[in-house]
Amino acid sequence: MRSFSKVAGFLVGLALAVTWLSGCNGPPSEQAASGALSAGLQARGTDLQDPPEVVSHHGVLRTTVVVERRKVWVGDRRLWALTYNGRYMPPTLRARPGDRIELAMVNRVGAKWQGIGADTNVHVHGLHVSPRQPADDIFISIKPGTTYHYSYRLPRDLTPGTYWYHSHMDMYSAGQVAGGESGLIVIDGLRKYLPPSLRHITEHVVALKDNQIQGDEIKINPLSIQAKTNRTVNGQQNPVIRIRPGETQLWRLANIGANIYYKLHLKGFTFHVIAQDGYPVHRVYSAKTLIVSAAARYDVLVQADRAGTAQLETQPFNTGPAGNTFPQVNLATVVTGGDPVDRARIPSHFGPLVDLTHANVAGRKTMVYTEQASPAKYFINGKYFDPNRVDFVSRLNTVEEWTVRNDTQEDHSFHVHTNQFQVMSLNGKAVDPANSWHETVNILRGQKLVLRIRFSDFTGRTVVHCHILNHEDMGMMSVLNIVDGHTGHGKGAEH
Repeated sequence: MRSFSKVAGFLVGLALAVTWLSGCNGPPSEQAASGALSAGLQARGTDLQDPPEVVSHHGVLRTTVVVERRKVWVGDRRLWALTYNGRYMPPTLRARPGDRIELAMVNRVGAKWQGIGADTNVHVHGLHVSPRQPADDIFISIKPGTTYHYSYRLPRDLTPGTYWYHSHMDMYSAGQVAGGESGLIVIDGLRKYLPPSLRHITEHVVALKDNQIQGDEIKINPLSIQAKTNRTVNGQQNPVIRIRPGETQLWRLANIGANIYYKLHLKGFTFHVIAQDGYPVHRVYSAKTLIVSAAARYDVLVQADRAGTAQLETQPFNTGPAGNTFPQVNLATVVTGGDPVDRARIPSHFGPLVDLTHANVAGRKTMVYTEQASPAKYFINGKYFDPNRVDFVSRLNTVEEWTVRNDTQEDHSFHVHTNQFQVMSLNGKAVDPANSWHETVNILRGQKLVLRIRFSDFTGRTVVHCHILNHEDMGMMSVLNIVDGHTGHGKGAEH
């Protein structure tokens, strides 16, 4: 547990981060990283363990991420998985706006694993950083036995919240993410918007990560979204989350799997949303259930009532006649006990209001999702993804309005790299500007999304796509080229 009232666990994580930042030769092994944590993953019902953290110091986060296939604890079983730094649930990268991230990615997967794509890369999902090398260029391939040195400059006005990092290898992103190649990024700064009484509350990562098991390994290829999945929280099987009566905690809910949806519910509790997809809301809103599509994140306040036990569950969910049905699954057990504390008031307002409703719209674009059943292929504007083709061109320092229409009989999501966007309406219904910013949003079958996006700071080739990664790998992705607003060329900040 990372708690500002119980510093012991925090100091353990910080010590690990200092070890990695001190220039050791590569990341620690699974056992060295956290022997106690690894042992804890062997049993159900153990307390939730937040992942170790790599923390920026003096404005720089420097780390190494090693990609390899290893047999590790996944839930309550040892399975062959695709790991980052020898772990199914890898370190959380924790930085602040204005920091620099220096990340060396080492590919030790081995050339024989062609079925999952021996090459790999990494995408820092949601971060407003350059799409050019050596930053968030998802068009590169890191060959087996080689290292690529990423460098990201975080803008000083980067919005705080929860982000994540994962493979974005064309044609193999679903298999690599499902196999284990994903972890969290936290950009600090949310607490400054909280009232003083809530600025030192306990914080938990609640990373939702699923897998399909075949023998003693995580199945990677072929992947069926409809197949039974084993769902974990922080890589654990049904862990226990402890909270005191009256206590308020900050939970970072993040779906960092490849394909599936979660419909989160916790009986007797309310999710008070303070940020979504790495963007603080202006007006806090409350929900008894949250639909968390693949790649979506919600930072929420939860407040306990009386002593007792409740299940954090995902309820049954159906993505449409051509889609998938997901069953009810218990994810974690929330135990309320111990000495009561005074209930704090949940704030009604949070981050600043940014609204593009009255912005000058420089251009409009339309994207239409379609698909074919057999063989399964997915299209944007009738086109299958081609990394060598530019599908959309947008100019730096302008605001555009995009309409994304889902002309299929199943839900899809919309995700754009480099810049976040404001949802203006869903199926003709206006969205409250106070909580309308995202970079991944679900679009129901037969419906349409209207959004506005401001292109700022960075130019270069990037992508827009459905973040159901099976769909992305099977064609539902387009290339967006952001060019200089004056010359029309690809100038702008590099990183």
